Amino acid sequence: MRLGVMIGAERGDMARKVKKLLEDIEWAESAGMDTAWMPQVPNDFDCLTMVALMGSRTSRIELGTAVVPLQAQHPIALARQALSVHAGTGGRLALGVGPSHHWIVRDMLGIPYEKPAAYTRDYLEVLNAAIAGPGDVDVENDNFTVHNPTVLAADPPMPVLVSALGPVMLQIAGEHADGTVLWMADEKAIGEHIAPKINKAAAEADRPSPRIVAGIPVCLCANSEIDAAKERANRILAEAETSPNYQRLLDRGDARDVGDLTAAGDSEQILHRFKMFADAGVTDLSVRLLPIGENRDELIASKYRTREVIAELAKAVR
Repeated sequence: MRLGVMIGAERGDMARKVKKLLEDIEWAESAGMDTAWMPQVPNDFDCLTMVALMGSRTSRIELGTAVVPLQAQHPIALARQALSVHAGTGGRLALGVGPSHHWIVRDMLGIPYEKPAAYTRDYLEVLNAAIAGPGDVDVENDNFTVHNPTVLAADPPMPVLVSALGPVMLQIAGEHADGTVLWMADEKAIGEHIAPKINKAAAEADRPSPRIVAGIPVCLCANSEIDAAKERANRILAEAETSPNYQRLLDRGDARDVGDLTAAGDSEQILHRFKMFADAGVTDLSVRLLPIGENRDELIASKYRTREVIAELAKAVR
């Protein structure tokens, strides 16, 4: 299992956020992390643009998006942008995409959120044809009629991962993508629901074994602070639980909220949790650092302690 970190979506003014993002990605590469994942937060930076910027400060680490909402742009436009970033980063982009949620697409963007799975399938048909170029992209389906030439191609191949949570989306991801990017999925949900379905779909489509990228919060703390760490996770990350998609995924596992999903405790407890995810079928773990403390200085110190431990644990789970 490969170990990566989530980077981005931090508070602060724009200049400070960019400076921190670059510092974080430089640390991730120097610490030997395998991947770094940039979420696309509705009210924050464009994640593909930030990935391109991160690529200018690194040379080895894989850079992923987790995830780009599909409805916000035409698949040809996304393919063009992603291939540009892929080329600019020396072929290190992992393009995570997904149909997002009704409260983003419909309520924020004012775009219809109907039949998101069917839309994703049709979108991927165009996207995959566009990144497989050069040549003519000729695709006609229920959502798109595209006849678009391109001189671009993904070289080396660029993995496309889909945020697939339910059975239909997992079927689509297995058949038409290189894997899935997850949030709010615990070990049981992955081992009994996610992994079997996406692996079966990929095998039946004669595709390689898919990547399963699981995002989890991690808090290095004393055993006496574990409950406080879970409460902090629920306080600052709980908005994700308002989504019916995430609620249905929680119902498939043992975790009832993002606090339960958090790997909290000393290094041995965190490593044990990591290994449970690996045993469940996770190929890539994306860590969301969750510092703990009573004030800014304590939070910063907690963040750096957690970083050191995560860098060591990366070696143990490979």
